[in-house]
Amino acid sequence: MIEVSDLTVHFGGVSPLIGVDLDLAAGVNGLIGPNGAGKTTFFNVLSGFVRPSTGRVVAFGDDLLSMVHFRRVRWGLRRTFQTDQAIADMTVYENVLLVHEHSGAPAAHRRHDVLDTVEWVGLGPRLAVPVGALGVAERRLVELARAIVGTPRVILLDEPAAGLPAEETAHLGSLITQIPERTGATTILVDHDMELVGATCAEVAVLDFGRVLASGPTADVLNDPAVIAAYLGEEVA
Repeated sequence: MIEVSDLTVHFGGVSPLIGVDLDLAAGVNGLIGPNGAGKTTFFNVLSGFVRPSTGRVVAFGDDLLSMVHFRRVRWGLRRTFQTDQAIADMTVYENVLLVHEHSGAPAAHRRHDVLDTVEWVGLGPRLAVPVGALGVAERRLVELARAIVGTPRVILLDEPAAGLPAEETAHLGSLITQIPERTGATTILVDHDMELVGATCAEVAVLDFGRVLASGPTADVLNDPAVIAAYLGEEVA
């Protein structure tokens, strides 16, 4: 569904991505690696915040990098960030509605789509609560709802479980696993929680110093000796 070829980014004398080649299949894909490996830069390229020096990204047959960033949103690219982007003074409903209104999704079923998405992530009873009054785990669910409402085609999740306890991480993981079936979107998950990655991702790619160290089925990659030596430090059951 997503073909990345020769993707390179230079910031002065620093190259956070160097000749990245990746094929990301339908479903949930993991993107892992140590801090500074280039994961967020990769997301920034796909979402239009960074222009690469070289490379091409084809998603669902469309040249993603030829689109300006706001057209990528209307095309169906969604993203969460490591810090909350929901508007604290607006309610859960209003935050999700705001994304739907600017996504290019049909307006006829807008209210239904928003209510259904909020209910799906488990925030139905909190619909009218300002986001600023929610706890950390609930705010993460608002971010997820904003990412999937409407008709997304590619969803980028940047450390959605960071700092969450095990129970909330498990709930988030169960939702992430359902995203492809619910929306049809190809999903890329960046996270340092290997249990979450192993539970949600059919395939994983590893970045190290801006290059692809390994990619393939999750179990194979997580037990690759080169990956263990560079990043994990021990085998993952």
